[in-house]
Amino acid sequence: MSSTPENQSPRVVVVGAGIVGCSLADELTARGWTDVTVLEQGPLPAPGGSTSHAPGLVFQTSPSKTLAEFAKYTVEKFGSLEVDGVSCFNQVGGLELATTPERLADLHRKAGYAASWGIRGEVVTASRCKELWPLIDESVVLGGFHTPDDGLARALLAARAQMARATERGARFLDRHTVTGIEQENGRVTGVVTDQGTFPADHVVSAAGFWGPVIGRMAGVDVPLQPLAHQYARTKRLPELQDAEAEASKPILRFQDRDLYFREHTDRIGIGSYAHKPMPVDAYAILPYDEARAQDMDMPSSYPFTEEDWAPSWDDCRWLLPALRDTEIEEGFNGVFSFTPDGMPVLGESRAVRGFWLAEAVWVTHSAGVARAVAEWMVDGRPSIDLHECDLTRFEEAQRSPSYVRERGSQQFVEVYDVLHPLQPMEQPRPLRVSPFYARQQQLGAFFLEGGGWERPHWYEANAPLADGLELPERDAWSARFWSPIAAAEAKATRESVALYDMTPLRRLEVTGSGALDFLHRMTTNNLRKKPGAVTYTLLLDEKGGIRSDLTVARLAPDRFQVGANSPADLDWLLRHAPGDVHIKDITSGTCCIGVWGPLARDLVQPLTRDDFSHEAFGYFRAKETYIGHVPVTAMRLSYVGELGWELYTTADLGLRLWDTLWEAGREHGVIAAGRSAFNSLRLEKGYRAWGTDMTDEHNPYEAGVGFAVRRDKVFVGREAIEAQDITRRLTPLLLDDPAAVVLGKEPVHVDGVPAGYVTSASYGYTLGRCIAYAWLPVLATGAAVHIEYFGEKVPATVAEEPLFDPKMTRIRR
Repeated sequence: MSSTPENQSPRVVVVGAGIVGCSLADELTARGWTDVTVLEQGPLPAPGGSTSHAPGLVFQTSPSKTLAEFAKYTVEKFGSLEVDGVSCFNQVGGLELATTPERLADLHRKAGYAASWGIRGEVVTASRCKELWPLIDESVVLGGFHTPDDGLARALLAARAQMARATERGARFLDRHTVTGIEQENGRVTGVVTDQGTFPADHVVSAAGFWGPVIGRMAGVDVPLQPLAHQYARTKRLPELQDAEAEASKPILRFQDRDLYFREHTDRIGIGSYAHKPMPVDAYAILPYDEARAQDMDMPSSYPFTEEDWAPSWDDCRWLLPALRDTEIEEGFNGVFSFTPDGMPVLGESRAVRGFWLAEAVWVTHSAGVARAVAEWMVDGRPSIDLHECDLTRFEEAQRSPSYVRERGSQQFVEVYDVLHPLQPMEQPRPLRVSPFYARQQQLGAFFLEGGGWERPHWYEANAPLADGLELPERDAWSARFWSPIAAAEAKATRESVALYDMTPLRRLEVTGSGALDFLHRMTTNNLRKKPGAVTYTLLLDEKGGIRSDLTVARLAPDRFQVGANSPADLDWLLRHAPGDVHIKDITSGTCCIGVWGPLARDLVQPLTRDDFSHEAFGYFRAKETYIGHVPVTAMRLSYVGELGWELYTTADLGLRLWDTLWEAGREHGVIAAGRSAFNSLRLEKGYRAWGTDMTDEHNPYEAGVGFAVRRDKVFVGREAIEAQDITRRLTPLLLDDPAAVVLGKEPVHVDGVPAGYVTSASYGYTLGRCIAYAWLPVLATGAAVHIEYFGEKVPATVAEEPLFDPKMTRIRR
C-alpha cells in the first residue's frame, strides 16, 4: 500500500494510454484514488499501440474462468459507455463455425464452459448459422456456437469515454511523453522519468502493451511477454452488403478450422488470420510513433502486410464465403500484439520493486475486467476474483529466458484457435526440467506430460502387462487422449502392494531462523507449535479469508522447517511478509522426492534403515531425518493416495541412488513405478484437494472442506474474515451413476435442470468403479441427484459422502 498520508490519494503513474491504461485510470479514480497520471508516448486518443488497430472482437467464453470473468465485465462496462451518442460496445453476438466433426464436438464443450461461467450460448444447426450469417456456404458447415451477448468493442471510443470520466475525477492524461526511466529507492518505486520531466509516484503501473518488456527493464522487473504480428485485411465493397448502414449487424464470425475470423465494416468484410507462421517482433526494436509515421507506417503497431503469408487464408475465406470470390483485398496490415508463454496476462506487484505493477499482455476482450481486478488489488489489497493464472510470479525461472518466452509465445499464437485437450502438453522446448530419476523412467517407458517445465510421468509402459484382464469401461475419443488403462493397473498395484511415485516437481521451501516458528504460525491457519518431527497440514489465507494455498509444514529442528508449497506465488507471499530473523529459500531444484506408497511400503523401507518405521515409532504426519541405504533422507509419513507410506526427500545428486536402492529392495515385493494419472485417481478417492484447481482465494476453508486445518484459538492472517463468512456453496463430491461415464473437469453441473455450478477435478476411481467429480455447488444433501453436461449430454450423478474410500483412515494409519 501507499506511504502517503492518511486520507490523501496515493500518487499513481500509469504507463500507457491504450485500452488497459484508460480502463485502469477509470477504475482507480472511481475507487477514490484520484491522483492518477497516465503517460503516453504517442498522440491521444489513438497513440499507436495495439488498441489503435484492434478489431475489437469480444468472445466471452474461455476454458479459463478468470478470462471469462474479465470478458463478462468488459461487455457489461463497455455496453454502458457512450461517446457522442455512440455505444462503446456493439452487441451483435458471436458465432463460431464447425466444418469438421472434431470442431463441432469442441463447440459442444465450449457451450459447457459458457454454462459453467454463466454466459449465454448454444450450439446451433448449419441452417441457423446461415440465418445468422447469410454469406456463408451452408453446405460446408456442420453447426455453430452462438453467443448472443458477445460483440464488438469500440476500443478507441471506450478509451475516450473512460479518459473523460477519469479526468472529471482528477486524473490527467499526458501524451507525447516517452518514459526513459523508473526511479526507485530502498526497494520501492518513487517516480517515472520522461523526456518531458519526472513524475513522482507511490505506484507505477506498466500498461504499455508490447512495450511492456522495455518498461519492465527500466525498473529491473522481468516481463515475460513476446510481441507478434497478426494479419488483418479488409475487402473491397461487397454488393451483398451495399444496403448496409450499421457498422456491423451480424455476429462476429470465427472459422477456427482455418484460423480465421470475420467482422463487418459496413459494406466491407474485415478478416483476421492466425494461419500464417508466427512473426515475432523485438519489443526493443518497435519504433516510436513519429519514427513509424516517418517510415510510412500508420502507427508503431502496424507493420506492412505480407501478401505471401495471406494467400492460403484468402483461399479459405472464399471457400467459406462465396461472395468473396468476386472481390479483392483492398487493404491490410500486420498488427502487433502480445503473447506470454501460457497465453495469459501478466498482472500484479513486483516484490523486488514495491509499488511497481504490471498489467500486461491484455487483449481488448479482457481489458476492463483486468483493470477492475488490478484496481481492486491496488486499493483494497486483493482482487475480487482469483488471479493465480495471471500472477506475475507464476513462471519458473527456467520459463523466463528470452528464448523460452519467444518460443512459447510464438506457439501460443499458433494455438489460438486449435482444439486443445486439457492435458495436452507443450511440444517444445522439452525436456527442460527433469528429476534425477528421468533415465530410469525412460527405461520403464514412461509417458511424460509437462507442468511447470517438469517432465512428469503419467504412466509406464513397463506396467502394461498388469493391465491385461482389467475390466474397464470403453472411453470416448476425447477422454481417451493422454490416458491409458495402464493407469488403472498402477492404481490397483498401489492399493494392493507398493509403488514409487516421483514427487520431485512439488515445491519445497526451507524456512529457518530464530523467528521461523512465530512467523509460520502467524501466517498459516493450523497449530505449528509442535515438537520437532511434527508435520502439519495448514492453509495460507489472504486478509479476506480466501485460500491462497495449502501447505505441509514439517518442523525438522527448533528453527528449521521444510514447507511443501504449490506455486512460486507462495514463496513470493511469504517473502513479502517475512521479518529479518526469518530466512526462506526455494530448495526444489536441489532436492528430489519419491513417494513410497502401498500396503507393502513398510516391508520395502524398513530393511533399508536402522530407524524404527513401525506405526508406533513413526506415526502418521511425522518426519524423521535418517538414511535409506547409503542415502541421507528426510522421511515424512504422508500419503496423498490414501495408503501407508512415506515421502522420501534427498538432495538431487543422490536421487538416482535412492531410486535404485528402493527399486532393488522392492523387487521381492512386486514394486512398480506409478504415474500422475493413477495418482490423481487415488487422491480423488480420498477427497484430497488440489489448490488452484479445487480451491483458490475465491473460496474459504469451510466451503472448500478444509476447515479441519483451521485453529480458531490462534491469531493468523485472515482469521477475522472467515469468522464472518456464511456457507452458501460447497466443494461437493459427486459419483457418476453410469460406471462407463467419465468427465474431465470444468463441465457445468445442473441441479433441477438449471446450471448451478461446475466441476473442478475429475477422474475415474478405479477402486470404486465410478468416475469421481468434485464440483462447486449450492449446499446439497448427500444422495441428491444432479446432472453433469459432457459434450452436450446430461450425465446423471449423485452427491456422495466423503471420503469415498477408507473413511476411517485404517489403511494409512497401520
